[in-house]
Amino acid sequence: MPPTASSPVRPRLNDGGLLLCRVAGVPVLLSVSWWLGAALIVLLYTPMVGRILPGAGVWESAVLAAVFTVLLAASVLLHELGHCIVALRMGLPVRRVRLFLLGGLSEISRTPPKPAQEGLIAAAGPAVSLLLAGVTGIAWYAMTPGGAIWLLVAQTCVANLAVGVFNLLPGLPLDGGRMLRALLWRITGRRVAGTTAGVVGAGAVAVALLVYALIGLFNGADDQWLRLGVCVLMAWFVVAGASAEHQAEQRRRWPSGLELSDLVRPVLQLPAESPVADALMAAAGRGVVLVRADGIAVGLLDQTAAERLATHAPNEPAERAAEPVEADTILLDSESPDAVLERVQTVLAWQFLVIDEEGRPSGVLCREDLRSALRSRRG
Repeated sequence: MPPTASSPVRPRLNDGGLLLCRVAGVPVLLSVSWWLGAALIVLLYTPMVGRILPGAGVWESAVLAAVFTVLLAASVLLHELGHCIVALRMGLPVRRVRLFLLGGLSEISRTPPKPAQEGLIAAAGPAVSLLLAGVTGIAWYAMTPGGAIWLLVAQTCVANLAVGVFNLLPGLPLDGGRMLRALLWRITGRRVAGTTAGVVGAGAVAVALLVYALIGLFNGADDQWLRLGVCVLMAWFVVAGASAEHQAEQRRRWPSGLELSDLVRPVLQLPAESPVADALMAAAGRGVVLVRADGIAVGLLDQTAAERLATHAPNEPAERAAEPVEADTILLDSESPDAVLERVQTVLAWQFLVIDEEGRPSGVLCREDLRSALRSRRG
């Protein structure tokens, strides 16, 4: 699906920040922390403008620093949209794109099921940044040195080159770390092996950033304070992101010795028009599939909703207390445990219908049953 801009959207506050627009149906948000990062860049970059353009006054330097900040944000947004569009083309839903203090983030709602998909999605962002660096680099080369426009073009080229190269470093949560994970996942068949390598790589990247910042301080580099601020923030971002990736990988792993069949409740089929009180009595700890007269399953009986309904209207159809059965809430009993866990963690549903190879209901998996079993095993 190619990126297409939606109709104009009036900016408004969202749970993730200010809604700027929608691209291919995906909301683009500007986090509150972005303003802090923008102010920091303007503060640290303004003196550099004065040194590069000696004739520029303080206010002119500040304005140029602010314009560069906006160009940098636009470049980061294009980088994230590279991830976003490739993910959408692969059928993976994207919740939103956010610009925040340390860059941007494409929130893909589902983990790529194949290593090649993760690798391609990760590579798309740096590819966009390096392409932008190439285009602005040609313009920079063609321009006469000196002047505000020349400086903005040059710095945009350098910034995109830095973003592209930095994101290729082999540490999570950077794109290079995700590409490394995809490669090792493909070679070993184990995603966790790639995650472990990406976490180790993140530690090496963080150390390298801090060493680079210290070298700038000791040598009295012109950008020593800008370098120190950026490197410290990015080192923190890499370490925190790698820790989150490691924890997410642990949650994604199915504990050994636990079988899906141990958690699946027996299934009972009842007419959708059955009185809700009767459906509750018949359930007796089983999962209840409510079926219409034409044989179509309309949903799974939600026990909590059914109990509320039965207290004041026990003869109402059980269908009114059903949780819909959708494509994402249907599991094959032959699916791998890790795939089942991934589905339950990414789909907002309380119950999942388990079917056999012939499409017949064989049980119901309740989210709370799985959650309790995982807590017990991991505890």
